[in-house]
Amino acid sequence: MTTVAASDPVDAGPPRLLLVLTGLYLAQAIPVSLFLTAMPPILRQEGVTRTALGYLILLAIPGVLKFLWAPMVDRVRPIARAHRAGWIVLTQIGVVLAVLALLLIRPGDLAGFIPIAFAIAMLVSTQDIATDGYATLALAPRRRAAGNAVQSGAAAAGVVLGGSVGLLLYHQFGWSAMVLGISGLCLLPLAAVPAMREASYAGDAAGPKPQPRVWAFLQRPEARRILWIALLFRASEGLVQPMEAPYLVDARVGLDTIATLTAASACLAGLVGTALLAWLLQRRGPAVALGLVGTLRILACLVFTLHATGLLPGLPLLFGAAALQTVIRTTELVVLFSLFMDVASPAQPGTDFTILACAQYAAFLFGSALSGRLADGFGYAWLFGLGTALSVVVLAGSMVLMSGRRL
Repeated sequence: MTTVAASDPVDAGPPRLLLVLTGLYLAQAIPVSLFLTAMPPILRQEGVTRTALGYLILLAIPGVLKFLWAPMVDRVRPIARAHRAGWIVLTQIGVVLAVLALLLIRPGDLAGFIPIAFAIAMLVSTQDIATDGYATLALAPRRRAAGNAVQSGAAAAGVVLGGSVGLLLYHQFGWSAMVLGISGLCLLPLAAVPAMREASYAGDAAGPKPQPRVWAFLQRPEARRILWIALLFRASEGLVQPMEAPYLVDARVGLDTIATLTAASACLAGLVGTALLAWLLQRRGPAVALGLVGTLRILACLVFTLHATGLLPGLPLLFGAAALQTVIRTTELVVLFSLFMDVASPAQPGTDFTILACAQYAAFLFGSALSGRLADGFGYAWLFGLGTALSVVVLAGSMVLMSGRRL
């Protein structure tokens, strides 16, 4: 490994860059969606309790703590003449091998599943630092909305490939077929790596090298403001998201129906939702875009609450709310990630972006760790009602912070 300047510029034309970003973010989205979208209903069907399902979100700890080693990823080149590309290749190969390790356990074996899933989380988190640093350097300010729309679209495609396809493979052919299919899909995004354009080798360049530091980010007032928005905006989502699929299972909705619903809503989010949010972000600014996403989340949570209380019987509106939640989770990242890039320093792009990404993920993790226990202790209606109320508070707080934003 070689130490390099953290501010190496990136040279990539817009069409090439968008294709590269699609592949890089798809590489992360496929294994993540396998665990967040496909595994909860599979485990629930295998008899795993809702409380245990809620604790699975603790596998996201690497995603919350990755800011601790983000400066190293910004600073160190693991492969000669391949800085961030080197990190991406090494971690993605590790992901494929770890997914294949699932063949050694049975579907309901939590003791075997958790270590494998944790290893994948570590690899994906490290890869994300390198990918976000590359995207932050490569995307000019005027292209960030479009670039983040591509990123969110790739995440939506990952939901289809890692989540919905995983569920359908398991439902139709079983555990082994699902594992082999997903591991094969995880290999495909590596085709984007040769098209990455990074700076020429700088390991022997004279002069002092910038040293990426977490403290350098925290010293900037505008960065702290966006940090608070990142912490607040996804707080309510963590309470609701982990229990949505289990709630559908308990409402006697089949796994194939859940997979189809997830795939359809992810396609809608990736093809339409992200484009509309990117357009709104460029035309009206981040405050309006965040306000729209927050309002839609309140409405979706309210539908889940009313259905769980029996005040809104039937499945059509519930399916609509579940689809809307998928659209919201995908499109909100267009806005949030654009804000993150706005305040990321060129001297440590991966570190700054990662701090903000960790903050919003930490808020999600906190709610998710409680979701299963709250559902078991008080019921779905109480849980979804709390999520609705918290969504209202979070939206109001985020709008207050956005009103003081100066970029």
